[in-house]
Amino acid sequence: MTKVFEEDLAAGIGTRAIHAGQRPEPLAGAIMTPVYLTSTYVQDGLGKHKGYEYARSRNPTREALERNVAALEGARHGFAFASGTACVDSLMKLFKAGDHVVCGENVYGGTFRLFDRLLQNFGLEFTYVDTRDSNRIEEACRTRTVAVLVETPTNPLMRLTDLSAAAEIAHRAGALLIVDNTFATPVLQRPFTHGADIVFHSTTKYLNGHSDMIGGIALLNDDDLAARIQFIQNAAGAVPGPFDCWLALRGTKTLHLRMAAHDANGRQVAAWLANKIGVERVIYPGLASHPQHELARSQMCGFGGMISVEMGSRDAAARVLERTRIFSLAESLGGVESLISHPATMTHASVPPDRRNALGITDGMIRLSCGVEDVGDLIGDLEFAFKGE
Repeated sequence: MTKVFEEDLAAGIGTRAIHAGQRPEPLAGAIMTPVYLTSTYVQDGLGKHKGYEYARSRNPTREALERNVAALEGARHGFAFASGTACVDSLMKLFKAGDHVVCGENVYGGTFRLFDRLLQNFGLEFTYVDTRDSNRIEEACRTRTVAVLVETPTNPLMRLTDLSAAAEIAHRAGALLIVDNTFATPVLQRPFTHGADIVFHSTTKYLNGHSDMIGGIALLNDDDLAARIQFIQNAAGAVPGPFDCWLALRGTKTLHLRMAAHDANGRQVAAWLANKIGVERVIYPGLASHPQHELARSQMCGFGGMISVEMGSRDAAARVLERTRIFSLAESLGGVESLISHPATMTHASVPPDRRNALGITDGMIRLSCGVEDVGDLIGDLEFAFKGE
């Protein structure tokens, strides 16, 4: 079982980002964790090995990443997966047919597709609610509710969930609180301090930060639950390759620096947009106009680099999407480079149109992932793109 080094948990987040979960390689003293490109390990004799038998079960590069991110989140255990979706799928394998999950209605489109198109066919039941209202979470819980799964801030509507309230409701119902912390990262939000049981990330996004790998990771503190997830990780086999783990581990070393830059750029770009096109069209938790701004201030250490903008029509959205030069038109988010996307046809295309419209993910909505470029250049790019809008 991949457990963090206890001494790593006492350090500051910048120190943990660089050092946690890793020790100098013993053969040559390499400061960077090697990429262990092996499928199997030579054993000294029957039943005698160095803790490694087969790479699906354990890999030293993967374990270093698992310990590192667990330490960043303040957790005792970490489990890496081949993608964020593979991570969620594996977490759902903790449950069985007939179990019920309360889920935020504005989760990532791939999460909704997994639940709605696949997992419900195997007997899991899902109820989708607006988790901005804690009462709706409580009303949705049943006797067979095993988990409450929330994403905060949400993608792309930037809605927040009061994590402490959600944890209290879930635990009162005998359920786990599972939190997708991808947008905020442990630099800006610490769900375990608010009562979360499992925190997960798409490591593809901010944790890696360089748009060059795909992965997911789950973090938790309970030893028994960790043993169950470790069994699922090995039995189902949705594990990442060692080089992808190495890339993510390289990325986490600068996470605290990058998130500060993403946050600073996000705040300035959001303020510029609000002044340019009207505050009512810009969705960003860091703006005082955001209806949950005070919750964001109390629950987060910053607001991040994700901004959504309502353009009013698909044609207006397309004009902006096609004019940017620094903001690249592409799916995903959280890299050092700035991206711009159209949720209705990209990240949330798998969500039925009537459901998208009911949520407020319109054909006129665009989503910005502010990178770490010079903010003056980002604003200049948007100035040209929004000209005449």
